[in-house]
Amino acid sequence: MTIRLYDTATREVRDFRPLEEGKAGIYVCGLTVQSEPHVGHVRSAVNFDVLRRWLTHQGYAVTFIRNVTDIDDKILAKADEQGRPWFNLAYEMHGRLTEALAAINVLPPTYEPSATGHVPEMLELIQALIARGHAYAADDGSGDVYFDVRSWPSYGELTGQKVDDMEAAGDADPRGKRDPRDFALWKGFKKEHEPETAAWPSPYGPGRPGWHIECSAMAGKYLGRAFDIHGGGLDLRFPHHENEMAQSRAAGQDFASYWMHNAWITTAGEKMSKSLGNSLQVPKVLERVRGVELRFYMLSAHYRSHVEFSFEALDEAAVGFRRIETFLERVPEPTASEVPDAFAAAMDDDLGTPAAVAVVYDTVREGNRLLAEGHDAAEQAASVLAMLQVLGLDPRDPAWGGGASNDAALTAAVDALVAGLLEQRAEARAAKDFARADLIRDQIKTAGIEVEDTPTGPKWSLI
Repeated sequence: MTIRLYDTATREVRDFRPLEEGKAGIYVCGLTVQSEPHVGHVRSAVNFDVLRRWLTHQGYAVTFIRNVTDIDDKILAKADEQGRPWFNLAYEMHGRLTEALAAINVLPPTYEPSATGHVPEMLELIQALIARGHAYAADDGSGDVYFDVRSWPSYGELTGQKVDDMEAAGDADPRGKRDPRDFALWKGFKKEHEPETAAWPSPYGPGRPGWHIECSAMAGKYLGRAFDIHGGGLDLRFPHHENEMAQSRAAGQDFASYWMHNAWITTAGEKMSKSLGNSLQVPKVLERVRGVELRFYMLSAHYRSHVEFSFEALDEAAVGFRRIETFLERVPEPTASEVPDAFAAAMDDDLGTPAAVAVVYDTVREGNRLLAEGHDAAEQAASVLAMLQVLGLDPRDPAWGGGASNDAALTAAVDALVAGLLEQRAEARAAKDFARADLIRDQIKTAGIEVEDTPTGPKWSLI
């Protein structure tokens, strides 16, 4: 079956047809490293990690680029508040981001370019836009350079907007702009409030790149003038991705064939963000649940569906994943096989992870039934393991830092305790003390464990 993906630009689900047979190039806008990453940030990383894993599973050689914005107005402002160099803040927060993504088993990108390492490529792109008549240096002596939105008739095509209906771009002093919607490609150095270390030489005077030009330049360098998929959070559609598309195509590049955007994780109906003060930092959340459980929680919702975050829902997802682990631990040394057709169909249908997770649950349920009846469930365990590997949820993956082996030890201890209680229950039943036998069974059930009497003896599983 052909993989089908929702293309934000065309607003329809389209068959994935890569530019080069058997290969896929993906560019995902990474974070501006100004502070600790929160759950909303890592959801985007998990969603596109699953896209990458599924394309790889289906036989594509994937080149996956995820950038880091390490110079920006927000970084400069945050560093100034903290009384530290901006590059010191960016370096530390980049490290925190790397740790957070590793904790939820997001694969490292093929390349992870940083904005500060690609200023020459940005200046080259800016010069190409000026030469084509789509950009201009401000004549107010500021050193700013702007993209001329009215010079590009297709501006607004990604989000379906008209220029006259757009708000002014608030990324620079509007006095040097021909149109308030023109956005900054280069920001001239402002000595009164910016450190000299945040400026690079250019034909327009010292300064630094605008946000949008960064991704266009880095995508072009690592994926070429045309590539397959550009992704990011829904909040990036405008102005960031709209501006990327315009400036790249105005410079003569085909740029991305497909645009994909994941929805937000919200709290109290609002997008989770640092500015709202409702962010949930990843290390704090991981004090409550394991990384594999947080990842499972995120994949239980479709990537284009908004998720209203709650710890109750997170805890429920964690319990659900532990049931899957318990089943795998009851089958000696399961080995992954092919994923079921229903799982593949769900993933091919615009990464339908909720339906895919439902197949995992159904397979676990069938496996537990077979075990309860005294039959072998190796086939079911092999299928479950194969599906979890595609989703990045294999509990045996070394990326989880030994958590799976610890869980196995915990399960073994629980198994021993339950076995002791079941032995006491069997003795009570043999003595026809059914009241005591029922009491023991109720105690076990209260602990979240269900007991089923089978011809081969009692079997237990998590409720």
